[in-house]
Amino acid sequence: MALKSKRYRKETEQLSKEPISLAEAVEKVKSFNSVKFDQTVECVLSLGIDPKQADQLVRGSISLPHGIGKQKKVVAFCEDADIEPAKQAGAIEAGCDELVKKIQDGWMDFDVAIAAPKVMSKVGKLGRVLGPQGKMPSPKNGTVTTDVSAAVAEFAAGKVEFRNDAGGNVHAVVGKQSFDAQKLIENIEAFVSHIKKIKPQAAKGTYIKKMSISATMSPGLTVTV
Repeated sequence: MALKSKRYRKETEQLSKEPISLAEAVEKVKSFNSVKFDQTVECVLSLGIDPKQADQLVRGSISLPHGIGKQKKVVAFCEDADIEPAKQAGAIEAGCDELVKKIQDGWMDFDVAIAAPKVMSKVGKLGRVLGPQGKMPSPKNGTVTTDVSAAVAEFAAGKVEFRNDAGGNVHAVVGKQSFDAQKLIENIEAFVSHIKKIKPQAAKGTYIKKMSISATMSPGLTVTV
């Protein structure tokens, strides 16, 4: 097990053993300012789902009220007529055959891939490359759409993608440590509310079992659900 730094251990000693309110947790996360960069704040929800069952998977995307404080590099797989609009919307690369080949040759310097339905037959061959990195376009998270330019603009501005892991947990970036506390709270509340709305019908029992927030280099705080 990796040794925790003295700073990390000191911050951990300040934590309550019991869940605390969201407002208290946000203020505590913002107080962990002993590193010299603006830490990313993440929210983790432990869900009462069976990740092995296809009808209980939780994935999608959401535009948070106050963004996440980071621009994303977006590429767009689209037909020729949509290339220029996609670039104007913020895509760093756009097109189809040439972009597919560029990625097959090893280029992966982007965060999100958007695709038009008409070109998915060609994009499909990238599944083995993009799938493991979570970059494969999918209708379920809004990255396969007929309105490529609008999707590019949303994701470039920081639209958040999420999907449950093998343990039934869902992670999402909800902002930066420098954000005003109320903005962080509103972003987190929006994310939790969205997860509640897309609860799989097959999921039984308690849906959100545990919630925590943390900053990049700081310990997590358990929040009252």
